Amino acid sequence: MSRSHLWGPLAPLVLAVAALVFGFDQTNKWWMLFVYDISVHQPVEITSFFELVLVWNRGVSYGLFSGHQQGFLIAMALVISVLLWVWASRSENRLGAWAFGLIIGGALSNALDRAVHGAVADFFHFHWGSFSWYV
Repeated sequence: MSRSHLWGPLAPLVLAVAALVFGFDQTNKWWMLFVYDISVHQPVEITSFFELVLVWNRGVSYGLFSGHQQGFLIAMALVISVLLWVWASRSENRLGAWAFGLIIGGALSNALDRAVHGAVADFFHFHWGSFSWYV
């Protein structure tokens, strides 16, 4: 694969956004787990429809693949991040570059959670009346 396929005109933007998202996500999780100690203080009601709670997600969105080994999910996140990076490197759309950076940064942050904790720490719980959305 040639260099032009791995580093395009918007690659620095994708890399910067991914690094910022990764850093912000990891800092937020560290603070919630080890400084605020959310496990002791939960639930934290923010509004009548939003609260902070600690849930260890062993799967992906909506609990899918929760029966799989964390190594498989880490590898999947890394492979998808590489594929998105190749796609992003060919992009000439700034909005697309931002989107790629957001997804890559979040995926790599979750992969690190899986490697360190064996699951992804999630905190945001939206609910309305008897309806409860996934954390």
